[in-house]
Amino acid sequence: MVYISMGFGNPYGDPYDEDDVFVWENNLVSLDIKIISLADTVGLATPGQVYDMTSYLVESLPGVEVGVHLHSRPDNWREKLDAAVRAGCRRFDGALKGIGGCPMANNQLVGNMNTELMIEYFKEKAMLPTLNETALQESISMASAIFI
Repeated sequence: MVYISMGFGNPYGDPYDEDDVFVWENNLVSLDIKIISLADTVGLATPGQVYDMTSYLVESLPGVEVGVHLHSRPDNWREKLDAAVRAGCRRFDGALKGIGGCPMANNQLVGNMNTELMIEYFKEKAMLPTLNETALQESISMASAIFI
């Protein structure tokens, strides 16, 4: 599995081009990489961009499992997640309580996609296999104790 960090842009003001991402995706496929995840490292991606890039990769790389590692603010997580789902993505990263993120994000509210919110979303969409709810609640309690 390989992550394409800053797959939707970068915080440095450097030139960014989606075609560069596609070139690297194809290079990875030529190396027989079977799982590739696009990372929205600093929460820059728009839902439209998530949809466009993810759907292009899902359609053009049928033998590859395409995933997303999205960062978001509390007010835009659902739109980004929904865009990836509509694009055909079925591999998602999350973090309990949304903990973590990139220090380059320049926005304290940008963090990893919150696993608990993602689980509820996937339940609503009937996309989630059976979970061990007891283990999930124990994990959430542990995260709450660690990350006060």
